[in-house]
Amino acid sequence: MMRTKKLFLVLVAIGAPVAIAAQAQQQAQQPKPEETEVWQPVPAVVTPGETPGAPPSDAVVLFDGKNEDEWVSAQDHTPAKWIVADGLLTVAKNTGNIETRRHFHNYQLHIEWRIPADISGTGQGRGNSGVFLASTGPGDAGYELQVLDGYNNPTYVNGMVGSIYKQSIPLVNAARKPGEWQSYDVVWTAPLFNADGSLKTPAYVTVFYNGVLVQNHFQLQGQTLYIGKPFYKAFDGAPIKLQAHGDKSEPISFRNIWVRDLP
Repeated sequence: MMRTKKLFLVLVAIGAPVAIAAQAQQQAQQPKPEETEVWQPVPAVVTPGETPGAPPSDAVVLFDGKNEDEWVSAQDHTPAKWIVADGLLTVAKNTGNIETRRHFHNYQLHIEWRIPADISGTGQGRGNSGVFLASTGPGDAGYELQVLDGYNNPTYVNGMVGSIYKQSIPLVNAARKPGEWQSYDVVWTAPLFNADGSLKTPAYVTVFYNGVLVQNHFQLQGQTLYIGKPFYKAFDGAPIKLQAHGDKSEPISFRNIWVRDLP
């Protein structure tokens, strides 16, 4: 019995340092928190707007309620002729679509719009307009985010408010009543094209409508056509366009429009 006890003590004496050494080696091999910390590059400082929806410090303000200096006629690029009054930009009859003077690639867009409380008509004839995320030319369809009365106004769902026109049905209907202000917050990733004009990467869009997600990184199939199948046509940067639909939908008003360039 005594020999067994001594043997046990010897084994313990030998094994303890081995175990300690193994534990120390294991601890040395474990990663340290500092090994996964990244310190560069430091993100640029952007001061948020003072209130929700207000432009941040790096935004390009496209309409602040004062003038149409950032806008031109989409047809001939003459100065825009919509109505600026009481801090609002309102569609004027027989003036056509307007678009930004500047061209954009990838961006974050905020825009607020209001359909008149006494709007008449039904379906597509009731408060119809559009925010064209890329206006690629007078003869092209462009890429349209639909503006329409969506409050108790049935229509085809890939053309309802919050849809990417004729391509993507909104996830939900977050419409407010006509006469109330509505908002879109958009993240647009423009398509890229190869030197021969073929598509390299498609366009993507994410849309929050009145703060509710309605388009979740949707991949566009091309331009948003009224008739026919979508297709891509090469372009490099494009204005943002607002639609004057030319029917009883007018006069739709807009306010607080700003955009941020993204990588």
